[in-house]
Amino acid sequence: MMANAQKMIEMRKKTLGALQSQGAAQSPLISQPPPLMAGPPPPPLMGTPNPLMGAALPQPALGAGGGTIDSPFADKAKKIADLQDDSGRTVDASGNEVQIAARLPTLKANIRAKRRAEFRQQLQERPTEDVSEAAFFDPRVSLRPSTRGRRAFNFHEPGKFQQVAARMRTKAQLEKLQSEISQIARKTGISSAMRLAMVAPRPATWQPSVAGGPPQIEWWDQVVTQTDTYEAAEQKPEEERYEGITSLVEHPAQMAPPTDLPTDLITSRSRQLTVTRTCFLPVLLTKKERKKLRRTNRREAWKDKQEKIRLGLEPPPEPKVRMSNLMRVLGNEAIQDPTKIEAHVRAQMAKRQKEHQDANAARKLTTEQRKEKKINKIKEDTTTEVHVAIYRVTDLSNQAKKFKVETNANQLFMTGAVVLFKDVNVVVVEGGPKQQKKYKRLMLQRIKWEEDMVKGKEDEETENKCTLIWEGTTKQRNFGKITFKLCPNESFAREYFRKAGVEHYWDLAHSSSVLEQETT
Repeated sequence: MMANAQKMIEMRKKTLGALQSQGAAQSPLISQPPPLMAGPPPPPLMGTPNPLMGAALPQPALGAGGGTIDSPFADKAKKIADLQDDSGRTVDASGNEVQIAARLPTLKANIRAKRRAEFRQQLQERPTEDVSEAAFFDPRVSLRPSTRGRRAFNFHEPGKFQQVAARMRTKAQLEKLQSEISQIARKTGISSAMRLAMVAPRPATWQPSVAGGPPQIEWWDQVVTQTDTYEAAEQKPEEERYEGITSLVEHPAQMAPPTDLPTDLITSRSRQLTVTRTCFLPVLLTKKERKKLRRTNRREAWKDKQEKIRLGLEPPPEPKVRMSNLMRVLGNEAIQDPTKIEAHVRAQMAKRQKEHQDANAARKLTTEQRKEKKINKIKEDTTTEVHVAIYRVTDLSNQAKKFKVETNANQLFMTGAVVLFKDVNVVVVEGGPKQQKKYKRLMLQRIKWEEDMVKGKEDEETENKCTLIWEGTTKQRNFGKITFKLCPNESFAREYFRKAGVEHYWDLAHSSSVLEQETT
């Protein structure tokens, strides 16, 4: 290709050189008219446009003597001139004009679209075969269209799902009612009697109702009365009327469940009888199970929140931006206007802190609620058993220590009594196990009884002390709010305890004091 191109370039150079030399030779003869030449008109010069071909034709090269130089361009120009008439139109050998179709460039997309349109037209023009006439056609098989139909929206009628929910609730209530009825029937024995009646064979003389009316006697009554009609059963003597039926009624023993509270429980606040309610035995979960339950509950709450956000019921939460993750979260926005972004982030931080404080304030208990919570924490359930402790103090004349004994008992909501008699001062307190533990620490550790000196019979001073005589449990409380009782002699003290039904408390404390004195 390169060699051919170089040859063409050399030929053009030679042609141009020959034309220049010919023009120089003919310049003095310009005034003379050119000689007339017979034959067809000369072809257009090289470089002049041809109106039919739309391109410049090459001019044949002339020699020094006015002849042409042999070249491929000259041959082509001669052939084109032979195919043209005087007007420059392209004609065939017979002289008729030839229409040359102009070729225009087009896009491949248009070509493909044109081919598709032609293919569809051919498909439409193709005759359809009658499939029903074929030997393999089965009319039972439905013919599905080759193209898939467009799916449309299927809207539900308003209130449809409300009706479904109402039916489901009614069905659930009906099942619950049926289960309750079956349980009651099982307890009362009705179900077993019905099963026996269904199993019992019908008498051979029993006849069903005629024309849809009631029968003369039901077959289960006929088993008992041994008659064909109710009138015949009434005519029989009373002792023979119902065989196997006596006046004895079997009443099963009613046992209360162990989780029910007693009906005579009296609340300390309202002093009214509380209604018995069903409570279930608490299940003790391990630490691992409690953590798993907490994770499960938190995940369910998170899923509900995400579902509401997807449905558009709640707005999505804002990104939690802090000064530490400012650049990572915002990126280019923080670089464009850092001062504005920093102010926005600080405002978000202040807003989150305020919401946290408001939530804490909303959860904060009032003064009365805090007081009630503290009371409920101190109080203990003593309906099943009451813990009792008996202390004996050698000397209880110190007012400060007496104040501590009374005040702590009232603060712990404990009941009891304090009997003052010479060197036998008995302190009886009643309450729960936690209350007794705190009060025991008060009596034996916190109060320094040895600080006070006590004079004996021979004016000998000894240290004051507190001794735990007995601790145990009783069925109920025997004293009310703690009070002090000053007794002049032993009989008064024992009578005080006897009125409460616990005179053995005094006997135990007094005997231990006497034994201690004898040993010393």
